Amino acid sequence: MPKTLVEVRRSYAADSARQILDAVHEALVAAFRIPREDRGVRLIAHAPERFDPPDGLAPPESYTLVTIDCFAGRSLDAKRRLYAEIAVRLAVAGIPRGHVSVILREIPLENWGTTAGVPAADADLGFAVEV
Repeated sequence: MPKTLVEVRRSYAADSARQILDAVHEALVAAFRIPREDRGVRLIAHAPERFDPPDGLAPPESYTLVTIDCFAGRSLDAKRRLYAEIAVRLAVAGIPRGHVSVILREIPLENWGTTAGVPAADADLGFAVEV
């Protein structure tokens, strides 16, 4: 049930955008073991003058920031796997590994309302959070 935002500094053609979305989703499936059908990835393309990359990054157009809101409880090893999986899979999509930053924000289950209108702490999630 993670909700993920991928921010980039340039526009991508529809097939490349789909490849980026799929790469990040498949990294979540592999590392966090979420169900494959549990999609929640968005892609936003900023105008380059509205999204600064880290200093010295070349080419700066490839800078990609991935922000993931997820339930608290994943192990450090699962997080390490996630960061590596995202970098490797985005590299296949044409984004250099050194151009990818990931921010993971963990949210307690009681602070996440599900689409059924109940806290995630009270819902059957269909997957384990502690991986």
